[in-house]
Amino acid sequence: MIAVDSPILIELLSGGHQADAAEAALREALALGPVVVCDVVAAEVCNALRDGDRAMQVLEEMGIHYRPVEAKAAIRAGEMQRRHRTRGDRPARAVSDFIVGAHALLQCNALITRDADFFRDYFKGLKVIVPQT
Repeated sequence: MIAVDSPILIELLSGGHQADAAEAALREALALGPVVVCDVVAAEVCNALRDGDRAMQVLEEMGIHYRPVEAKAAIRAGEMQRRHRTRGDRPARAVSDFIVGAHALLQCNALITRDADFFRDYFKGLKVIVPQT
């Protein structure tokens, strides 16, 4: 199972300049098995696009499903954000970024994202897939 970060989906659904790369990465992932979004990604996609309900329907039609964050992932996200604060890393990150990473690490096998450095740093062992432009 492969998770997808919200900027990838927003780029694709809004027809942004990197939409082709996002689509190619999603097609490859779907060929390997289930592709999912967590609570945070669903909320961010719906927030970014004019018609959130329609956006989620389109994702379902594409074969991308909703998979809620489990308690163990929420706990790991909080631990990683606390580590981020104590390290004094900049820029400061919202807990939502850590939830996406913990969900992908503990509930999935990989994450499609453009923020590879952040996710590799905080979620050791997470396979990160970066769409190629």
